[in-house]
Amino acid sequence: MRSELVDRGIAAAYVDIDQLGMCYPERENDPGRHRLKARNLASVVANHAARGAACVVVSGVVDPSYRAVLPGVELTLCRLRADREELVRRFVGRSGDEAAVPGVVAVADAMDAGTIADLCVDTTGLTVSEVVAAVTTATAGWHTATGPPASVPGSAPADGSILWVSGAPGVGTSMVGFQVYLRTLRAGHRVGYLDLRQVGFGAQNTVDHQLRAANVAAVWRAYRDLGADGLVIAGEISPEVAQLPYRRAVPAAALTVCRLHANRADLAQRILPRGDRSSWPQPGDPLLGQPAERLRQFADRADAQARALERAQVGVRVDSNGRGVTDTVDAVVATGVWPLLDGARGPACRNGAG
Repeated sequence: MRSELVDRGIAAAYVDIDQLGMCYPERENDPGRHRLKARNLASVVANHAARGAACVVVSGVVDPSYRAVLPGVELTLCRLRADREELVRRFVGRSGDEAAVPGVVAVADAMDAGTIADLCVDTTGLTVSEVVAAVTTATAGWHTATGPPASVPGSAPADGSILWVSGAPGVGTSMVGFQVYLRTLRAGHRVGYLDLRQVGFGAQNTVDHQLRAANVAAVWRAYRDLGADGLVIAGEISPEVAQLPYRRAVPAAALTVCRLHANRADLAQRILPRGDRSSWPQPGDPLLGQPAERLRQFADRADAQARALERAQVGVRVDSNGRGVTDTVDAVVATGVWPLLDGARGPACRNGAG
């Protein structure tokens, strides 16, 4: 929906609410982490507005408390529903978790009986494009009602450890970064995770590092206030921008950049199959559904960027050639750049260091 609005010349941003609450273990007084997500959403909406967005499309399950923490925002809640049989079929087909079906159905039934939403669109029997059209019709004009949100009160920059798993497009930063995050959780830490691209769908179809950096700082402040030991972020980096906007955004944190490197053949092997399937289940995968020629061009650009990063010697280099995700995670940990895992006991890379 956000893409359609941008195509129509509307300065629309987008965020998946789940991306704003990936900090575990969750607190007992915030089941579902709705208070955490709402706090981060308020900051992210304000950051989007500051970078030119007139409206923000948010996807995900919400809670009535969200209205109270979005100052100055005209919040329209549009609920999507489906008949029980189709809902179960979609859920099992996506997750394979049949044991969770009773809980999913109970939540759906409660929503059908509730009044939290302003609008409801029945998606039974509809394709994704048909659902977008139905939602667009049901919410006609909603984006014109939103005024600039009040700025979120500032707070001192958060300290702590941040690991940025970076590299050229297609090298596997999201998959590797997420596995580093899961391994850190299993080690007993409270830790957060953030995919840079998922907090960077701004009003324009260009990479806005200032926006991404501001959202990283806001989310990390909220996670740190919950007692998080560290944050793993994943996303591409460029030698032109490098880490500067991010280091400025989190001046009190120990930010370490770990750069995954792969050669042209390895990048192509990873990128070319993604026209048929997404290697990482994320909204807005730019490679999904692309023809072979477009994918080859993307691989060429990724190779050029990887070589540029090599020349600039950005971050701590980890060779991922011929390595699967697990082996690459092992290699990241072995560098000693991540102090929250055993084997990563090297000197902390304070903000401003390489």
